[in-house]
Amino acid sequence: MTSLRARLAQPGILLAPGVHDALTAALAEQAGFEALYLSGAAVSYTRLGRPDIGLATMSEMADTMALIRDRVALPVIIDADTGHGNALNAQRTMRVYERAGASALQIEDQTYPKRCGHLTDKALIPTPEMAGKIAAMADARASDATLIIARTDAIAVEGFDAALARAERYLEAGADALFIEAPRSGDELARVARHFQGRAALMANMVEGGTTPIRAAGDLEALGYDMVIFPGGIVRALVHTAEAYYASLRAHGSNAPFAGRMHDFAGLNARLGTAEMLATARRFASDGTSDGSGDGSGNGSGNGDGNAR
Repeated sequence: MTSLRARLAQPGILLAPGVHDALTAALAEQAGFEALYLSGAAVSYTRLGRPDIGLATMSEMADTMALIRDRVALPVIIDADTGHGNALNAQRTMRVYERAGASALQIEDQTYPKRCGHLTDKALIPTPEMAGKIAAMADARASDATLIIARTDAIAVEGFDAALARAERYLEAGADALFIEAPRSGDELARVARHFQGRAALMANMVEGGTTPIRAAGDLEALGYDMVIFPGGIVRALVHTAEAYYASLRAHGSNAPFAGRMHDFAGLNARLGTAEMLATARRFASDGTSDGSGDGSGNGSGNGDGNAR
């Protein structure tokens, strides 16, 4: 696996889609992405069924990260929120997330509990306190290959110039990359890039319906950004599809009208790698024969018609 630091040193913007579990991580890997973004918002949406207002815990995020690392080999940027407390908490978050397999931790300067960067009424901790968290995390990490991405939400609270000033302090404190959240216009996106280009890797955040105008990865690269995340897009797509699916099933009492918009049993197992896993199980069986689990085609139940029971 190419390290995230090494990839960012190469030409071309890094596009990291949002994921929230091992399945979405595997699908993103199969789609050909080079890195993933484990979104705290997406975990809140899917595991808790709640908004991004600081409800997801450090242990829930670490558990999710570990399951993703067991499934995929891509670098993963994990949303570390505020570090889940003070500098000591931020150090523990670094150690736990790094052990779980994270390639980079993104930490922000909101008060706790925090909220989505594109919601209103955010509040910030003092700049020196945030700088101290970043320095503490840098001191605690086991490998210099694990990046610290410092996010500031100051544009919405203190103004654009204050956000740049905060980011400067965070860079001095040891941040490897910067994330100035929620620029309000294309001009502000460009001004961020001009201010920091060549001095720090820059990350942009694209949220459909959020504060920042949506730009394609190529456009952001032309401005000078090194990374772009689409953290919650997969959940918005899933919610849209799930609403339509449940409405169809409720109305028709069958999945037949929706069949063209879903995988069948064999199609799902193909994407999960079921046949390959069962082949591995047979290879390690003590007698070298089949473990009786079937071949992943839907015939393992013995009914012969390929249908799951």
